[in-house]
Amino acid sequence: MREHLQWAVELEHATLPPYLCALYSLDRERNPDAVRAVTGVFVEEMLHLALVANLLNAVGGRPELDAPRMLRPHPRRLPHGDPSLELSLLPFGRAALDQFLRLEQPAPPDAPAQSDRYVTIGRFYAAIEEGLRELCALLGEEEVFRGDRARQVRDCHFRYTAGRLVEVTDLASASAALEEIVDQGEGLLRGQVWDGDRQVHHPEREQVAHYYRFQELRIGRRYRSGDTPQSGPTGEPLRVDPKGIRRMRHNPRLDDHLPGSPIRTAQDGFNRMYCVLLHQLEETFNGSPQSLPAATGTMYRLRLQAEALMAMPDGVDTTAGPTFDYVPPELRG
Repeated sequence: MREHLQWAVELEHATLPPYLCALYSLDRERNPDAVRAVTGVFVEEMLHLALVANLLNAVGGRPELDAPRMLRPHPRRLPHGDPSLELSLLPFGRAALDQFLRLEQPAPPDAPAQSDRYVTIGRFYAAIEEGLRELCALLGEEEVFRGDRARQVRDCHFRYTAGRLVEVTDLASASAALEEIVDQGEGLLRGQVWDGDRQVHHPEREQVAHYYRFQELRIGRRYRSGDTPQSGPTGEPLRVDPKGIRRMRHNPRLDDHLPGSPIRTAQDGFNRMYCVLLHQLEETFNGSPQSLPAATGTMYRLRLQAEALMAMPDGVDTTAGPTFDYVPPELRG
């Protein structure tokens, strides 16, 4: 169970670099709606990472983030996922949205759980829940959830989401944490557009699950009350200004540029800062929740570094972009 929950930590992290590249490529003034949508998904993925860390800590594990395997070269597959799904670093656009729709694809309500080579994220989490129930039946809840409760991340507000950060202490709270992750990604009961929360900026409206938020952006129209997965979105138009998208080179690599060149130097700086973020998050999830505000500050600096990279020409009609390579602690400066 600890091994599979560490896989879940790696799965949730693997979604972050692609979402960040799409987000960084958007001009905030020209495309405020798209920025708000992608920011909301990214923040909720951070919430999912915290929830999975709470689950792993609850069963006596230790979440690991500051490790080379967290930053494998792109394109890459999801950890232990279906090899047909590869994640690339892309600017916002049709290709990125198609990738995100495949990533967040809901499983059919009757789809069996999958503990490895999972076709959808929801089926993987269903396998984790099944495993927890079996362990509790075999060993008892007190034996399964014997982790140090002081390591639980709690009382933390994630901006741009009304989602819940669940403190995991028993089977019921573990199930609630898993339900929060799957509902936000695939929709309630894998059959509804909505995730069960209210919109932060418009609390009178229900929040759309990740998959359907990306559908809104892909189709160019919002979901409204009464819409279903079958009907598609029938609400107001949702427009994206293509002139407000930085044309980042797809899957940039360090080896594309010589050491000491301006782009390579900027990419190295971003990578060092991103690995500092991984270290801060690992500390947060391993008994030092006070490190979370520092991690939030690091995320802001990363955005500035990435936007500076995407202002540097790199090829015909393309710009540079972050590579998300691992930097050992002794080389971070």
